[in-house]
Amino acid sequence: MFLIKKSFYSIFLNSIPIVILFFLVFTGFDLSIATVEFVSFNFVYIILFFYILKKPESLGYGLIFFSGIVNDIVLGLPIGISSIDFLILSGIASYFRNLTLRPSLLLDWMAFFPSILIVNSIHYYIIKIIFEMDLSYFFLIMNCVFTFLAYPIFAILINIFNLKKLRNQNV
Repeated sequence: MFLIKKSFYSIFLNSIPIVILFFLVFTGFDLSIATVEFVSFNFVYIILFFYILKKPESLGYGLIFFSGIVNDIVLGLPIGISSIDFLILSGIASYFRNLTLRPSLLLDWMAFFPSILIVNSIHYYIIKIIFEMDLSYFFLIMNCVFTFLAYPIFAILINIFNLKKLRNQNV
């Protein structure tokens, strides 16, 4: 009985990144500060980059693609735009994971900035050129900057959560 409980608890703890990812895309949750109009950041990018970089077994590329489809439906974007963004970000994070020998928060943070610049540039060009939709370039740049600035805070919080999860699994 204890083995079944421990196994269920372990499976539940390992599926938390998936639950967080789908919660964010189902709700269209964008962390923004209501008092300042242009201050917002993309928490989905932070979750994807961190977990693909640190724990790639937590999220599968099929789940990432499906979460992008759900995100497009919720936000009213053309189907596949967010999937492309999420998969490109995941591919870049996977490349950096294979490239680095000793990962650190500073190196991850510096790799995150060009990653979100590339993803947001591709997102902008697809929306603007192919679908001819209006998109504020200023808002996209500000979102990119604030997402970059928020990454170390959330990375530290996720690391603390992962350490507690690891400690609970070993008990």
